[in-house]
Amino acid sequence: MPNTSVTPFRGVYPIVNTTFKDDGSIDIDSQRRLVRFLLDAGAHGLGLFGNASEGYTLSGEERRRILEMIVREVDGRVPVIVSSGHTGTDLAVALSREAEAGGADGLMVLPPHFMKPDADGVFHYFRAISDAVSIPVMVQDAPLMSGVTIGAPLIARMARELEQVRYVKVEAPPTAPKISAILDGNDAPPVLFGGLNGQFLIEELDRGAVGTMPGSDLTAAFVSMWNLWEAGDRAGARREFARYLPLIRYELQPGLGVSVMKHNLVAAGVIDCARVRHPTRSLDAAGLREIAELRAELPLAELGWA
Repeated sequence: MPNTSVTPFRGVYPIVNTTFKDDGSIDIDSQRRLVRFLLDAGAHGLGLFGNASEGYTLSGEERRRILEMIVREVDGRVPVIVSSGHTGTDLAVALSREAEAGGADGLMVLPPHFMKPDADGVFHYFRAISDAVSIPVMVQDAPLMSGVTIGAPLIARMARELEQVRYVKVEAPPTAPKISAILDGNDAPPVLFGGLNGQFLIEELDRGAVGTMPGSDLTAAFVSMWNLWEAGDRAGARREFARYLPLIRYELQPGLGVSVMKHNLVAAGVIDCARVRHPTRSLDAAGLREIAELRAELPLAELGWA
């Protein structure tokens, strides 16, 4: 049964970029301003330590410090979902328990990507996490990152048999048909979110998704698209999406999206530094010119940018 003590997740849940100083250390002041910026933009929830957060570069102590600050800053206004997957099942269980104890409202879990288990191994991994926590688990179906394919039948089985597996973030392209495959003929399907920076937001919503998890810089734009779609103005939502598509598309370049988002957030006056941690890639001089041209064509005041 679903955990009824947690508000159902729905809407735009940006993956919060992790902010660094020039020397690569954590910048807590910028991190706090970014959280406030996202809440002011209308985010319905926040995602921490995912790919756009460079969670793969953070130490355990850094994760704890950031989570503590963000939970305190959010103060229950929106749900906080924490990425707690790992290459080992026991460590994923430990991270999941730690995130719950630290105030997470839900967990986003990537399957183990080093050994790349088969379907039985994936089921065992998520069962261990589900049995260890009392908050909802969102399966991150992202084979482009993990190299692990999770078929629709396995997703349906996990949602049916594992108590806390209630959500799936569908990032297995083509995402819209995957959403249909999970939902069609399923009497008790999981709740589905889209990802991949909202690239196919409208199609995913049309097919039954109830939310999306983009990067941090365009949160207000995605909230506007969401509000239009929720109001029944599908054409308006599509027009709004089209306005921002050039930048959404640019951010989907493998390895570069995080750097683009951070440079945009610096340009918006939200964070102090666009530093990323290796192996995340940084934009070159030509890339900086390209995104400046894209920003010049956008209604930045509508995004709450300075």
